[in-house]
Amino acid sequence: MNPFKRLLASALIVSTTLMGFPLAAQASMVSTAEAMSTQAGDADREKVSAFLAREDVRAALEARGVSSASATDRVKAMSDAEVAQVASRVDQMPAGGEILGLIFTVFIVLLITDILGLTKIFPFTRSVR
Repeated sequence: MNPFKRLLASALIVSTTLMGFPLAAQASMVSTAEAMSTQAGDADREKVSAFLAREDVRAALEARGVSSASATDRVKAMSDAEVAQVASRVDQMPAGGEILGLIFTVFIVLLITDILGLTKIFPFTRSVR
């Protein structure tokens, strides 16, 4: 037998023998809510919800045809990454000014989720599903 075949056979024997040994593992039940949310995501979600609760933001959303309740529901349905992106935009805004960019970002996110068929807020969109 050549040396390569001998080495390969030895490696396979060792790996097959080691497969029989049990491995220690710990597991516990995790609810869907725990798996889907993190503390940072919850904090960002609270920040965006508080921003959407402001009267000037609510008026701007309603001027564009989006109710504040549906926008809040949409924030709850966003992933942690999407909420973190919107929350970082809230932090970048100057106090009391220039909220149009954030409102536009929320509108785009709502529009994309409507087009993907995840929600139905805007009557002028058609789902791709």
